[in-house]
Amino acid sequence: MPSALGRLKETFLASPVVDRNGYPYFVNPISDGIPMMDRGLLEEVVDGLVDITDPDCDRILAPEAMGIPLATGITMATGIPFSVIRKRPYGLPGEIVLDQTTGYSRSPMYINGVSEGDRVTIVDDVISTGGTLKAIVDALSSHDITVKGVSVVYDKSKDIGSVEASIGVPVRSLLRVGVVDGRPVIRE
Repeated sequence: MPSALGRLKETFLASPVVDRNGYPYFVNPISDGIPMMDRGLLEEVVDGLVDITDPDCDRILAPEAMGIPLATGITMATGIPFSVIRKRPYGLPGEIVLDQTTGYSRSPMYINGVSEGDRVTIVDDVISTGGTLKAIVDALSSHDITVKGVSVVYDKSKDIGSVEASIGVPVRSLLRVGVVDGRPVIRE
């Protein structure tokens, strides 16, 4: 984990926590764009993600919404193109459809811009249960697309080793985090 993540840590620890159907959800610029994401914080996060992301891939895939600014920054820094995993269909040839489940919702997602034989890395803001990533990895694998790894800003999982075993690819994160007694905490 990159050591110079002072702004990210400070911003995370200042995050309010809201209840979403019994699920403690922290709200901050990286995971929600609220209250605002400034250039310095985004640069710190993108630099950290570039450090932990396997550059040996054909494309970065980013689930909308908050994966988009992260993937944009990584593309600007590395030249690796990115595609967005969308929450609405476009009906383009080769569109991959999957069902995603998070700790608080369930909905379909749609992947375009990848082809059989591609090697991809997934970039996102938070991993918790790994349900969304498992659905994405399974859908890509069923189309002979290799997922090289997953890079996230926040690892909120209880056991990242179990998540990695479930999805079958390595997961790298900038911060291990959680919510204890309604407050955000960093787990180091």
